[in-house]
Amino acid sequence: MAKLNKSAVPVTTVLDQPIEMRDGTILRADVHRPAEGGPFRTVLIRNPYGEPLFRRTPVVPYLHAGLAVVLQHCRGRGSSDGTFTPWVDEPRDGVDTVEWITAQPWSNGEVVASGMSYLAGCALQLAAQRPAALKAVAASMTPHDFYDGLKYHGGAFALGSAFHWGSLQGMLGALHAMSGGEDAGARFGALLPVLADPYPAMAATPLSEAPGVSQAFPFWRDWVEHPERDEYWEKLAETLRHDRIEVPVLHTAGWFDVFLRGTLENFRRIPGGRLIVGPWTHLSQESGVGELNFGFSASAQSAMLEAQQIAWLLGDTAGPRVRYFTMGADTWREAESWPPPGATETRYYLHPGGLLSPEAPAADAEPSRFVHDPDDPVPTHGGPLLLPDPTNAGPRDQRRIEERPDVLCFTTPVLDRDVEVTGPLTVVLHAATSAAGGDWTAKLVDVWPDGRAMSVIDGIVRSAGDRLRHEIDLVATSQTFRAGHRIRVEIASSNFPRFDRHPAMTRAEQTVFHDAGRPSWITLPIMGG
Repeated sequence: MAKLNKSAVPVTTVLDQPIEMRDGTILRADVHRPAEGGPFRTVLIRNPYGEPLFRRTPVVPYLHAGLAVVLQHCRGRGSSDGTFTPWVDEPRDGVDTVEWITAQPWSNGEVVASGMSYLAGCALQLAAQRPAALKAVAASMTPHDFYDGLKYHGGAFALGSAFHWGSLQGMLGALHAMSGGEDAGARFGALLPVLADPYPAMAATPLSEAPGVSQAFPFWRDWVEHPERDEYWEKLAETLRHDRIEVPVLHTAGWFDVFLRGTLENFRRIPGGRLIVGPWTHLSQESGVGELNFGFSASAQSAMLEAQQIAWLLGDTAGPRVRYFTMGADTWREAESWPPPGATETRYYLHPGGLLSPEAPAADAEPSRFVHDPDDPVPTHGGPLLLPDPTNAGPRDQRRIEERPDVLCFTTPVLDRDVEVTGPLTVVLHAATSAAGGDWTAKLVDVWPDGRAMSVIDGIVRSAGDRLRHEIDLVATSQTFRAGHRIRVEIASSNFPRFDRHPAMTRAEQTVFHDAGRPSWITLPIMGG
């Protein structure tokens, strides 16, 4: 019989510890620390989602590692006082909380910060303030910018994720107001019909006039009435200055996460960090993703992600700078940079008739055409998503999408060998619209021998009607297209509700050119190619 040589770890816990901010607002936190020993390095986690999220925070592993833990509610959320305004108060509040921690007798004067998504953003915003006590950050799946890659992608509004997050915050705000004794009846009255049937709100034109939404989500108009990167977004950007972050950061990303680009950019812009990328969505780090299973080793638990993050927060920065999962081959790989060395950027051209090939286009190749109807947009089906339906994310079979007449497909012949694509991806279209403006979407697809067309990654660009050249950022992937499979690129003019419909778009004829003077292609970073 096995006997484990483990000692008891008595714990001291204080719930709803009041911490006063510089403006007098009281924020509250749950404080956990070993009851014996010390002083302790402290993990700070700041949360805008209320107490239920703290139940999923790995407090016990932190305590076993000898760390104290401070789980703080952002202002205006959970049990904290004040008004919640996304991103605005987090840097100052984070600094004030660090000062409170280091003044406690159980603190050794060292603080580390951790979190995922908005929580990770709080940690990076804190790091940009350079408090002397902050020693390291573990940041998972978070944007690098509040305009680019969060609320707008390629100039298109990230409608689905913005609506999902806005509705959640609208509900949390109404509940917080009610807890504070306010009459929240009007807020609930505006919010509940929107949640019961969100389509009319998401389909509204303009989005600023979406019925009930401005009352339900107080910051909705700020997002939709600033479609360009203006002073509103620049002011927010000043709270996340990458050039001011000096502590080491461990970045965790997912190939099917809505903030994949943000995490890769954070890694690129902040020196001295490490990067882990798994085949995960924003809400799941299991081995089964969407309609595929990448094997036991693909899960965060199997990859011992939590242990790596805790080791990082304890000061252990050993190991490869980059560790990423290659789908298709279903294996982890290591590198000292991202993108990893060894890839050859190879153009695969879109040809008439639906061929995708590295062969150069003919001088007189005919264009492809389709009609786009904004009243019948191409529906979102899989991808790097954060939508109310958590099952609609990751790799999903695109065959029913490809049956639509407003979706063009360009496909290679059957591959006679494995082709590994690892690194950044870009689609360049020479294309025209008969409308005053339009959107162009692209999707990379893995076509299986049984006919399944499994999505890999997608993107969009919004442009004026007179523009001919369009560059679509597909961010990045690591995908092995196995022998017997085919590589496909889908082209369309909508992906709804992942992105909003072009506000100036009308029913229009879309033309994609293929001739030598106006070629269209995808650039694939082929390893060993």
